[in-house]
Amino acid sequence: MPDDLTFTDDTKGLQSTVSGLSGTPTAPLPFLGGVVVRAFVLQRPQGNTIVYNAPGISEAADEIRGLGRPERLLLNHHHEAMYGAPSLDVPVFIHEADRAGVDLPIAGTFSERHMIDDDLEVIPTPGHTPGATMFLWDNGAHRFLFSGDSLWVQGSEWKAVLLGDSDRAAYLDSLALLKAVDFDVLVPWGVEVGEPYGYAVTREEAAANLDKIIARLKAGENA
Repeated sequence: MPDDLTFTDDTKGLQSTVSGLSGTPTAPLPFLGGVVVRAFVLQRPQGNTIVYNAPGISEAADEIRGLGRPERLLLNHHHEAMYGAPSLDVPVFIHEADRAGVDLPIAGTFSERHMIDDDLEVIPTPGHTPGATMFLWDNGAHRFLFSGDSLWVQGSEWKAVLLGDSDRAAYLDSLALLKAVDFDVLVPWGVEVGEPYGYAVTREEAAANLDKIIARLKAGENA
């Protein structure tokens, strides 16, 4: 498991505590106090990839370019577009079901579960939004699941984010699907201020956490 999943100072540029994974400076989530978002740069031999849209991309644009021109920016869901296009020349991709909610240039869409090269998997997980999609990256040492807003951690508890226009049944199906996904680090889009950017977890712990969310959603709760 990674020893340190906490960045020391969010006022600076890119930070990294895990080989090949860098996080941008944070920005506040406008509609939820005490929560910040960031983007992540995945340094890959096949071409660097950015996961999530956040203002920190523009803040750290020169550093991102210094790591090598990114080949793509992957959006988990259309709410990320609220921050606008980053000040960086990078093609943006999103699930086709969320395309209509994005008012920024889109280079392409996807709809099915598939691999990008041999290390990065695109996993549609509808529910939070119709096109919510997680990304599973294997850096050779760890398997990072970038869950966007579909899974995040409040306190020490994993939670879903079921909004008024979310699809509860689709969410439940996606959570059930995730129980078969092998990952050891959960990396949400948003985290509470001062909390880690990622959460190391065993396969058994992940399944238990997902079961708790499934039980709450089946009971009519929204998280």
